[in-house]
Amino acid sequence: NRLGRMGSQIVVPHRCDQYDIMYLRPMGDLGQIIFMEWDARNKDSIKQALQHSNVVVNLVGREWETSNYGFEDVFVSIPQQIARAAREAGVSKLIHMSHLNADIRSPSKYLRNKAVGEAAVRDEFPDAVILKPSEMFGREDRFFNHFANLRWFGSAVPLIAMGKKTEKQPVHVVDVAKAIINAIKDPEANGKTYALVGPNRYLLHDLVEYIYAVAHRPFVPYPLPRPLYHLVAKFFAMNPFEPWTTPDKVDRSVLPSHTRVNSSPR
Repeated sequence: NRLGRMGSQIVVPHRCDQYDIMYLRPMGDLGQIIFMEWDARNKDSIKQALQHSNVVVNLVGREWETSNYGFEDVFVSIPQQIARAAREAGVSKLIHMSHLNADIRSPSKYLRNKAVGEAAVRDEFPDAVILKPSEMFGREDRFFNHFANLRWFGSAVPLIAMGKKTEKQPVHVVDVAKAIINAIKDPEANGKTYALVGPNRYLLHDLVEYIYAVAHRPFVPYPLPRPLYHLVAKFFAMNPFEPWTTPDKVDRSVLPSHTRVNSSPR
């Protein structure tokens, strides 16, 4: 929507059903937003998707692995191909979305591959702008809604260590959108890495308590050991569609938000 207000022509490559992207159509004038199907493993398809663009924003991501696309494919191979195609096409600016906790030493496979993906993008496109947001919240997010759906376990809410050993610094999705626009406009952003975090830090326990207060539901937390949480998550991970949680997501949820870069968004 913000890109549309700037007068940009926006190309949206997608792999989903056309009805899943209908809400994007009114965000610009007629013909301003162009939709095209693409194949993430086809180099020609990637080149076709960005050949007429001067700015490329890579938002390709996945919360869980599938038999067709693992975390290495989504966060390393595909971003590397996009960065290479952008460089060869003469794109002036590439913005790559990573994660605040991306670390090659992380217990989470998701976050390890995010870190490897950052390096792969830098190798192919040295002037790429890398944005590292913390957990994002907003309409239909997978952060607050994840904890809101803990009611599936019953009236009580299971939390590892009662959520009192994990601090989070969530950022609103609109602020992340503003950071992307600022990175596009600022020529000095090229080659830099930015941490995108909210203004306040919260204990995970307090955040979940707030979610239940807003929803007018009783909040009765109880400690659940991580091995048992992993066992439950493995059951949900067998869902052939979108799993509610996975063992890797359990590991990510207990990691505190931390900032390892000096730059910050305006």
